[in-house]
Amino acid sequence: MKVGLIGSGNMARGLARGWGRPVLCTDVRPAAAEALVAELGGEVVGSNAELAQRADVVVLCHKPAQLHDVAAEVAPHAKAVASILGATALGALKAAYPDRPVYRFLPSTPVEVRQGVVVRAADGHQDTRLDHDVPALFAELGLLVDVDDALVDAAMGLMSCAPAYVALLAEAQVDAGVRHGLPPDKAAEMVVQTFAGTAALLRARDNDTLAVRREVTSPGGSTARGLAALERAGVRAAFQDALDAVLGVR
Repeated sequence: MKVGLIGSGNMARGLARGWGRPVLCTDVRPAAAEALVAELGGEVVGSNAELAQRADVVVLCHKPAQLHDVAAEVAPHAKAVASILGATALGALKAAYPDRPVYRFLPSTPVEVRQGVVVRAADGHQDTRLDHDVPALFAELGLLVDVDDALVDAAMGLMSCAPAYVALLAEAQVDAGVRHGLPPDKAAEMVVQTFAGTAALLRARDNDTLAVRREVTSPGGSTARGLAALERAGVRAAFQDALDAVLGVR
């Protein structure tokens, strides 16, 4: 499947790195498209219309505000359209691309290493081959999860923002170790591996967070004291507040 990317920024580059194959691309900043092609192969195409004519699927990676301007160029030519635009509902995409198979995905940055989460807005049958091929393309990048379109923004706040949260948690953990004398590089190695290993253990335990937590928490022990300190600091409320902030909930 020949992929065309409209927009060549960070998320487009992450997708292309995850797929590991040459792509067609455009960008309002030619240097961004040229850098993507220089790294990963493919071709910078002269216009969005030409890209749509040549690609099997057009992936919208531009700014959401550009939806209608881009659609005016692309819609007459696209064979299929896959959007990763934030805050752009499936209904708006279908209105911009009538009579074309349209898919809405939201990926997280670890798609770059094929360890991401890709949320797909659930939709009815459109085209037998494309309904298999387009989701399969995104499933190469990690875990593909179907949710109702109305819940995509909540899912985005949960997983698409989470790499920044996890990086912040790792940074805080490293800093705590450094304050107690550990060299920063050694602390970072241990923390990052612990995060990766814990994620693998959670998966092996069928995502049972409580079971994994109890396995390492002896009654009255050091982990229990550490967890109590985190609870007193409001760690659960902080994550709830973060998701509320992302979704604009007051």
